[in-house]
Amino acid sequence: MNFCSSQGIQWKFSPPTGPHHGSVWENGVKSCKRHLKRIVGETKLNFEEMTTTLCQIEACLNSRPLIPSLDTNDDDGISPLTPGHFLIGRPLEALPGRIYKEPILGLKRWKLCQALTQHFWKRWSAEYLNGLQRFNKWKVPKRNLQLDDIVLVKDNRTPTCQWPLARVTKVHPGPDKLVRVVTVQTKTGTFIRPIVKLCLLLPAKEVPKKDDEMK
Repeated sequence: MNFCSSQGIQWKFSPPTGPHHGSVWENGVKSCKRHLKRIVGETKLNFEEMTTTLCQIEACLNSRPLIPSLDTNDDDGISPLTPGHFLIGRPLEALPGRIYKEPILGLKRWKLCQALTQHFWKRWSAEYLNGLQRFNKWKVPKRNLQLDDIVLVKDNRTPTCQWPLARVTKVHPGPDKLVRVVTVQTKTGTFIRPIVKLCLLLPAKEVPKKDDEMK
């Protein structure tokens, strides 16, 4: 209490039986619980297996990008700032491993934990990206992607806890002046992608400049 008072920290709690007051984090909890229930199903897990699976799922959730990070040695400057930075001071990462396509019930215990994590990642990351990219069936005009926008690249082959970020380097508008295809720069190269495979993370006008940050 003394530390919070000296730092000017005030706690504001949601009222009892009112979880909808915490819309952002409660939506994340709801999504996690829903997918966890689906992937585990009737599988019986002991304490160690459940703890291992939950820790890996926690890493998936806290690896999601919030904004581009300027505290990086990368030349492209599009490494993301994630919830993991606030927890342990660095991004949460997972070593690439074997992709398990066998039926879950036939796997050994360690492989079972890895398969459950991979299934959760596939379901949850797809839902998270779709939540960032809402087109409302193209009935509502949307802002065109612009130069220097920071985007997330949707790719079903992305390993666990990996979020490929890219910077828009060129736009390709159609005859109607609408941008449906852009060129993006990633850590691995330059690619042409349709906008349906990209999720806007941070508009160019909101991307902080390194010079301004130093000032």
